[in-house]
Amino acid sequence: MSARLSNRRIRLLVAVFGLLFAATLARAAWLQAVRAPGLDRIAASQQRETVTVPARRGTIYDRQGVELAVGEDATTVYANPRQVRDPRGVSAVVARDLGLDPDVVYGALSDRSRGFVYVARKVDPKAAKRLAARGIGGLGFLPEERRVYPQGRIAAAVLGYVGTDNEGLAGIELEYEEQLAGRPGEETVVRDPFGRLLDVAAASPARQGRDLTLTIDHRLQAHVEDVLRRTRAAWSAKAATAIVLDIRTGAALAMAVAPGFNANRFPDLPSGRVRNRAITDVFEPGSTFKVVTVAAVLDDRIVQPGSSFSLAPEIQVADRVIHELEDRETERLTVSEILVRSSNIGAITLALALGEDRLAWWIERFGLGQPTGIDFPGEASGIVLPRERWTGATIGNVPLGQGIAVTPIQLASIYAAIANGGTWVEPHLVERVEGGTRFEPEKRQLVVRRTARQLTRMMAGVVSEGTGTQAQVPGYTVAGKTGTAAKPDASGGYSDSRYVASFVGFAPASAPRIAILVLVDEPKSGILGGTVAAPAFAEIAGFALRYLDVPPDALLADDAAGG
Repeated sequence: MSARLSNRRIRLLVAVFGLLFAATLARAAWLQAVRAPGLDRIAASQQRETVTVPARRGTIYDRQGVELAVGEDATTVYANPRQVRDPRGVSAVVARDLGLDPDVVYGALSDRSRGFVYVARKVDPKAAKRLAARGIGGLGFLPEERRVYPQGRIAAAVLGYVGTDNEGLAGIELEYEEQLAGRPGEETVVRDPFGRLLDVAAASPARQGRDLTLTIDHRLQAHVEDVLRRTRAAWSAKAATAIVLDIRTGAALAMAVAPGFNANRFPDLPSGRVRNRAITDVFEPGSTFKVVTVAAVLDDRIVQPGSSFSLAPEIQVADRVIHELEDRETERLTVSEILVRSSNIGAITLALALGEDRLAWWIERFGLGQPTGIDFPGEASGIVLPRERWTGATIGNVPLGQGIAVTPIQLASIYAAIANGGTWVEPHLVERVEGGTRFEPEKRQLVVRRTARQLTRMMAGVVSEGTGTQAQVPGYTVAGKTGTAAKPDASGGYSDSRYVASFVGFAPASAPRIAILVLVDEPKSGILGGTVAAPAFAEIAGFALRYLDVPPDALLADDAAGG
């Protein structure tokens, strides 16, 4: 090879390398000057990610400080599928450690179109820790909280439940979502190209939720729920409801429904099973409504307790002929006896003396057709026919508790008002929120104290000698009223086989402390409130009065009567 040829080849090789170097330099300059911002964003997105740090949800306590709803530590496992090198192999490991279906895990990890997927929500922290120790690239671990209800079924209809993201979906959990939930924080984490955590670049702390203290007492609540379960079973009833109110404060000491449910397993239950029927459902009250009619004529001074009326065994109102529940001859009954014996004809006679306009006015005054304002979502208002839509027969229906529908909490609060000297106190379920003041209920006077005392004596007679004798509690005087109401049917009339049996009352009658409502829906082997609901009332009242250390008053009442 000649020297000239060799030099030519060397110059050509230098030129080629020069062109390659120039192209590389131009490429580098272009990337730095033109593509740099976009590439920075891509690099940052591959190495940085922002994750939400959930806030601790507030604990819910009963009035004695017993935990009813708490947060339990859990870990959520997530992944960036683009950083998972072997989706099939990783899926097998993850599934084995967490007890998951490997095919489901693989479906999430193999989707490289996504930069974030949940692998498993709220798993056992110990299992998640074992998985994290394997150092698998592309997996991330986030501390979370799982809502747990330590008392199981107790007060579940009151507490409600939360969803997967710890947001309240029903009950107190929903009503007080803002206070319980707190505010989540954020963390920006830096990872290497293999998805391994390098650093936490920035963080904003979560604001923890606030705790709630309920008015519910878990021991009393458990007893009431047990009584309802047994009562429902004994009468083969569709459902049952009970409420215990502190008449002076409006605090609901117990509120139960049967059948109940376990809030820890709410996703597996039908929606109709998990509602709080004490607040959301309405029913025609039947004879328990007669107390409203009698209160109205007494407070308007139309009659006195001893005023008497000659009452036939039936009465015609417009196009309706109304009978007593039991056959009897024409007889003279006082206002007290009308209530004690739950006379339909007597109640209508008193309503006619009162007049339609005043009866409608008193229904509104007692708060019927309006929500009580209790701190619970979905409260029903009841059903009250507007005065302008009344027909001639309405005044023959409504005084008997027909053609009007109330909620259990409305009716219980009315009886509590009579027990409280005529002062209605707004019912409530939350005593206080952490960092806040105690609940201050609204109050209003329904009837004067004289009327309340007269009604109390009459209702004490209902229990001592009238339709409610099975509501008696040894050692205590009880005042109350029975209710037996046929349920409306699709034809516009009333069923001859479906009834609501109820008893509402308070004790001790001489110095009332608690009001109790018991409602049994569609009992099969009996229908009378005095037979079906009154015994349950007596069992609940007896336990509650002793548990609350309320002194017996029956001996004092007997001594006063004898003197």
